[in-house]
Amino acid sequence: MKFFRSQRVSRLIKEKLAELITREVEFRGALVTITDVEVGKKMDNAKVKVSIIPSDKADGAFKELEKNAGHLQYLLLKKINIKPMPRIAFEIDHGYENAAQVEKNLMVE
Repeated sequence: MKFFRSQRVSRLIKEKLAELITREVEFRGALVTITDVEVGKKMDNAKVKVSIIPSDKADGAFKELEKNAGHLQYLLLKKINIKPMPRIAFEIDHGYENAAQVEKNLMVE
């Protein structure tokens, strides 16, 4: 039962947080996409993985996300009233960047 609840909460956080980030945070010259949300077993934290394109803008965009994390947490709590609301923490997902590099390497050969 708890496993299914954490999956539902992950999906809901991903959907609502993506809307909030689009509306509330400005990234200069970068595209930020939520790739995954992992909610802890105790529902106390949520690891939000983000992809940032282009990769040379990743540091600035990530700092902007971290700077706005508290405000986004507050807005998320207002949008989805769940108890307990997991505490969000952002992490850069390099999966797409790595996949693009592998594809580029394969095309060269």
